[in-house]
Amino acid sequence: MRSTLIKSALAVAIVVATGAIWVVFVPSSLPVLQRIGVLDLLGVPAQATDAPQQQQRQAGATRVVAAKVQSGALNNRITAIGDGRATRSVTLTADAAGKIVAVNSVSGSFVQEGAQVLALDDEAEKIAVERARIILKNAQDDVDRLSQLSGSGATTAVAVQAAQLELRTAQLGLQDAELMLTQRVVLAPISGWIGLAEVEPGDRIQAQDPITVIADRSEILIDFSVPERVINDLAIGDPVQVVSLASPDRPRPGVISAIDNIVDRASRSLRVQARVENTDDSLRPGMSFQVDLEFVGNALPSVPPLAVQWSSQGSFVWVVRDGKAVRVDAVIRQRNADSVLVEAKVEPGEMVIVEGVQSLRAGAAVEPVPATGAPLDAAAPTAGTSTENL
Repeated sequence: MRSTLIKSALAVAIVVATGAIWVVFVPSSLPVLQRIGVLDLLGVPAQATDAPQQQQRQAGATRVVAAKVQSGALNNRITAIGDGRATRSVTLTADAAGKIVAVNSVSGSFVQEGAQVLALDDEAEKIAVERARIILKNAQDDVDRLSQLSGSGATTAVAVQAAQLELRTAQLGLQDAELMLTQRVVLAPISGWIGLAEVEPGDRIQAQDPITVIADRSEILIDFSVPERVINDLAIGDPVQVVSLASPDRPRPGVISAIDNIVDRASRSLRVQARVENTDDSLRPGMSFQVDLEFVGNALPSVPPLAVQWSSQGSFVWVVRDGKAVRVDAVIRQRNADSVLVEAKVEPGEMVIVEGVQSLRAGAAVEPVPATGAPLDAAAPTAGTSTENL
């Protein structure tokens, strides 16, 4: 009898231990244990089964990580290669032929507008000016003398008129001689830097022979071309980013200064001119430049990069609608640092699935949760600045 009681107590202990282990390690078994009375035997209250029952009710929905769709602006970036030139550039020439007697500005130096660059032999011109002055003085004396005689009737009006004509001719002769004398010096027409000049005192030059080039490079003008599709996005004064190919690590800001009015039929492009400051005088006319332009385009849906999936038909995203996963085709238009702008039939505020897409099927029930356990509003990504164009 005693042995039977011990065996019965041992059996009950084994059942209780087994039930306790089952409750601890298999929470989904609580409803079954409650129905057969094991929970009452173990002293577990009935309300402890609420959470497992809730999990059982949601067992049919796939838990996925989701984020809200945002709105971002499409940034269109254009890169072009252009040639630089000085804001003003003049080829210096002489107005007359002659022998050079002085070179007053050396190559590579800066000259102010109106400064004398070189001088030609002017002895003959000085003599011509002195002769013209003597002729002018004699003509003036004749006019004065005849004017006094005309009052007494000792001369005729015709003689006075002839003397005045000679005076006017002498004045013009002096002006012509002085003009020829001024042409014996070559002045700087603009302020700027003198280029290489292969002339020396004693050399003879002819009229209109090129002597050197004076360039005002305080600003550099860059000519480049852009595709015709961005014509309506261009405006004078728009900012550009300029990088010299000789110094790629030193980008410079610039602005659009001129826009052509004719599209090239062969290349379907439009010529544009940009202006960039050259205060440190490190840029030179003729250098090559990379010009970057950015345009803010239309607003597009912005989704996290992980939300974009791929198949044989192309890219798409999973959207949560009425608690179910809906596949929506999405064409990538721009990749940003932390988001992707897509062309898709989704609206800002809708939920896109970011994680847990491996086993999804169209129409499958889903339970969206944020990535960090925070509310879905806090888990929503934001649109960033464009770093790549597709």
